[in-house]
Amino acid sequence: MVEPWQLYVAAASAAIIIGMYGVASKRNMLKTIIGIEIITSSIGLNFLALGSREGIADPLAQSIVVVSMAIGACVAAVALSIMINVFRHYGSLDLRKLRRLRW
Repeated sequence: MVEPWQLYVAAASAAIIIGMYGVASKRNMLKTIIGIEIITSSIGLNFLALGSREGIADPLAQSIVVVSMAIGACVAAVALSIMINVFRHYGSLDLRKLRRLRW
């Protein structure tokens, strides 16, 4: 019989793979940021799934995930502001074009 936490771990693993695909294959900076956020959210889900015992989540795991979500929101805000400044300065969000540029 499949335990509920095993389903959560499987879903989190699938989401991590989807996020890695988004980071590795997409050239657009926005899609890369979205892929990174998918990875961080699925790591939080995986942490909660592995921290649960008999249907009750560990309070330590919950508090760590809440702090991780707050830090992730701050990182996403900074990444999006950098993305806006890059677009204003260069007129493109293509990461391959931005790699060729020198400061």
